[in-house]
Amino acid sequence: MKKKVLLRILRTSNNKENIQEVNGCCYGQDNKSNKGDYHKLCGQEFWEFVSGNSQLYVEIIQPLGYRAKERNDEFYAEYGRILNLFTNEFLKKFCENGNINWEKLVKLNSEKRIPKIK
Repeated sequence: MKKKVLLRILRTSNNKENIQEVNGCCYGQDNKSNKGDYHKLCGQEFWEFVSGNSQLYVEIIQPLGYRAKERNDEFYAEYGRILNLFTNEFLKKFCENGNINWEKLVKLNSEKRIPKIK
């Protein structure tokens, strides 16, 4: 929903709460968080805002790093598997005796296709 529409709905709904837009950034610093029509919270201020814990920005780093490494290892294993499948398919379809059949590859990519009539 667009910002202007949302603000109009809030104004006409007898909403008594003060609603303020917040732009959150997981890292960094911004000594002037009030941007007029919204607030920008960075680093420690952001993490404290979402959690109520002023030290979360430090406490969250070690678990994130550990979990990221686990995911990285899984990603690279799967990436290697898929790369091997695609390479095998490419070799079967477009290579002869270890050489790329460029004409066949270019035709696949650029040749005019005649629609099939059913």
